[in-house]
Amino acid sequence: MYLAQLNIAKAKAPMEDPKLKEFVDNLDPINKLAEQSSGFIWRLQDESGAATSFQAFDDPLIISNMSLWESVQHLKDFIYKTHHLDFLVRKEDWFERLPEGNQVMWWVEENHRPDLEEAIQRLTHLREQGESPYAFTFRGNFTAMDAQEFK
Repeated sequence: MYLAQLNIAKAKAPMEDPKLKEFVDNLDPINKLAEQSSGFIWRLQDESGAATSFQAFDDPLIISNMSLWESVQHLKDFIYKTHHLDFLVRKEDWFERLPEGNQVMWWVEENHRPDLEEAIQRLTHLREQGESPYAFTFRGNFTAMDAQEFK
């Protein structure tokens, strides 16, 4: 099984606003870094390679990032042990603080590519029901075996 992850963020301005220029200018390099990272499988993207064009929420300032990884550790290594961390620590420069959780993980079969509808369902479940093998965060850290037993 692969680890699916969704994270969302609410931008302080539209993507084309100069306030977000540094963030937007670094999307391609950070996405490329993810794709070259150990354990990376797939990421949601349009024909141009971008993910910010997907409108998953009514609010056009909410952007989504979804990807698949071989393990929780591979995802953690990318987030916290690469140049990605430099942007994560500056998240508040470009994004509003959301009142609810903005990240969810779950396990999927290797041949499955989740869509945003599935991901939002998992995020909603996590927000309403809390951590479980169905939807969790790094705190819960449920295994693929936990997910199979949960079915």
